[in-house]
Amino acid sequence: MTTKKDTAVKYFEGTGRRKTSSARVRIFPGASGFNVNDADVKKYFKTAAQIASASAPIKKALTSEAMGITAKVFGGGLSSQADAVSLGVARALVKLDPNLRPTLRSSGLLTRDPRMVERKKPGLKKARRAPQWAKR
Repeated sequence: MTTKKDTAVKYFEGTGRRKTSSARVRIFPGASGFNVNDADVKKYFKTAAQIASASAPIKKALTSEAMGITAKVFGGGLSSQADAVSLGVARALVKLDPNLRPTLRSSGLLTRDPRMVERKKPGLKKARRAPQWAKR
């Protein structure tokens, strides 16, 4: 007796990173809401710029279908977490609909920001700041 597995996809997943933040984003077609770490996106992110950054791919995609988005974010600060969520949402949207790729790519939403904090070097106070020189 053979059983046929359910081929319907329950969700589409994308991973986003920025500085030391990582976000695992899942898009559920047909659902509604946008939650980050089990809180509404407007409650989790404090500023309007962070909320706009996290939801930029959704606005750019202009999809008519309803979709629920959940994100688990850890590490870094709220601004880098918002950028990580943005990249994760964009990658998940491309998995949901590959036709969105050119639109999201031209907006720069599929490019990971590679900038990281530079490490502190030995003998220096910070990454590049040398100790103050004293003649005596």
